[in-house]
Amino acid sequence: MNSERERILREMGLGPVWKLRLPQTTVPCEQVATAPGPTVAPDPPAAGASAVAAPAWDELARTVATCRQCGLCEARNQAVLGVGDRNADWLFVGEGPGAEEDARGEPFVGQAGKLLDSMLAAIGLRRGENVYIANAVKCRPPENRTPTPEETATCRPHLERQIELIRPRLIVALGRPAAQTLLQTEVKIGAARGRLHRYHDIPVVVTYHPAYLLRNLPDKARAWEDLCFMRRTMRLGDKG
Repeated sequence: MNSERERILREMGLGPVWKLRLPQTTVPCEQVATAPGPTVAPDPPAAGASAVAAPAWDELARTVATCRQCGLCEARNQAVLGVGDRNADWLFVGEGPGAEEDARGEPFVGQAGKLLDSMLAAIGLRRGENVYIANAVKCRPPENRTPTPEETATCRPHLERQIELIRPRLIVALGRPAAQTLLQTEVKIGAARGRLHRYHDIPVVVTYHPAYLLRNLPDKARAWEDLCFMRRTMRLGDKG
């Protein structure tokens, strides 16, 4: 294991001290046992698709910025659409903006964002490079509470439009609200992780929200398994 990977795993709570206490916790991605079917990647976007989609993105950004369809708009500083590569293969969907996100207009910029960046780096990804990050709701719930089902349902068309424009090959649902918004069913993270779900024809992997992992350190080991599962799923898709 190289020094960069060791640093990343330490930040995730999977460094040498963790391994001494739980020697079987951290294993290479290739050794994590999973049994999903192969993922079929959609056709790549045609040349010039980014230029064609730009007006659609501008329209979506205006719609989200002026949306007043639920009460979350009352206390927001700004709506947070998302950030990253608009032609990304990987789409990560979280719950909703927090205080820092509401102030800066970008998702996952606090401590949970730092952990998410480390999780991405652990499987060779980087924010903004073939990765797009969004949330189930685009406005901050008061006191950073969990958005209600009514709020996620109201905001769901915005997320659906993002997915339509990005056309990701894999969607990662970070936490229960994101998973339930995407899958439109009751979800328990423990039962949903480790297998493939579907949003229309796009595979979905369910894992823990980084903010949850900051409060529940033992589950970082399970999150590592989920990261390996994501990477394996994408590699199977590469083979068609």
